[in-house]
Amino acid sequence: MSTQRYGAGIWHFATYVDRYATDGYGDPRTILDAIELAGQVGDISVVDLNYPFFGGDFSNEQVGDALAKQGLGVIGITPEIYTRTFAKGSFTNPDPGVRRLAHELVTEAARVVRHFGADYVKLWPGQDGWDYPFQVDHGALWKLSLDGVGQLAEENPDLKFVIEYKPREPRVHMSFDSVARTLLGIERIGLPNVGILLDFGHALFGGESPADSAQLAIDYGRLFGMDVNDNLRSWDDDMVAGTVHPIELFEFFVTLRRNGWEGVWQLDQFPFREDSVVAARSAIDFLKRVERGLDRLDLSALAAAQDRQDAMAALALAQRALFGGE
Repeated sequence: MSTQRYGAGIWHFATYVDRYATDGYGDPRTILDAIELAGQVGDISVVDLNYPFFGGDFSNEQVGDALAKQGLGVIGITPEIYTRTFAKGSFTNPDPGVRRLAHELVTEAARVVRHFGADYVKLWPGQDGWDYPFQVDHGALWKLSLDGVGQLAEENPDLKFVIEYKPREPRVHMSFDSVARTLLGIERIGLPNVGILLDFGHALFGGESPADSAQLAIDYGRLFGMDVNDNLRSWDDDMVAGTVHPIELFEFFVTLRRNGWEGVWQLDQFPFREDSVVAARSAIDFLKRVERGLDRLDLSALAAAQDRQDAMAALALAQRALFGGE
């Protein structure tokens, strides 16, 4: 019987706006509404929560009661260091006062992590970076990025801080834009409690092979978390996992299996026009197929094919394991 745990960012069950449908895709929901929907999926055991909690002034106790009612735990807390307040950056904001606000918000989020017994504070500094040539001093900006994360990790050695990198959006170019640059930054910070949360879609969007990105992060001992979705590679579409790149998603999980990486398989999807519960179930159904495929895959034969760099033989093994057939 499978012991694999599944999770989701609670925003999967929120409502969304974009620059066209500014009135939103559906009625507004609070975090309590979203937790109730997450509980309806059936296979989700943990959620990643935005902080501050959206949709109202809710206490940790109120959120905890809602989670307990649905049988859900918390894997991480994501402080919202990417809102209008931080339009010119959080850790890299030119205003020291705004940088202090970012530090204080993440520190509050760290307390919430302790309250819920979560695994990590997730840092997604989406506004840290630049838009135009000559806009920033790149050396100074990078130092601010690393100092901001490093100070928090040093002040909270009992907690893990995971950086979720992404090439762009909302900033035209984000500071933590790739697995390699993020690893370089983490190595410069030099603290054991800073790692990467690897978003499968962000790796696709950045022109990376997600499997290769995972291997690199594992090789440096920095893969602390992961989440999955899908996209058409030209944007961070956050589509349902496995709908566009099933083979690359399977290769990603093969890499995790080969390296003995164990952790929650988490959804980071934005079902703008789809029913959020149905979208989550659809993704998890595919992830269960992936899990069965991992058990069927002949790893020895795969290794032999890869030693020869025999793409057709390797793909045939992967396709049979994932999709079935002779």
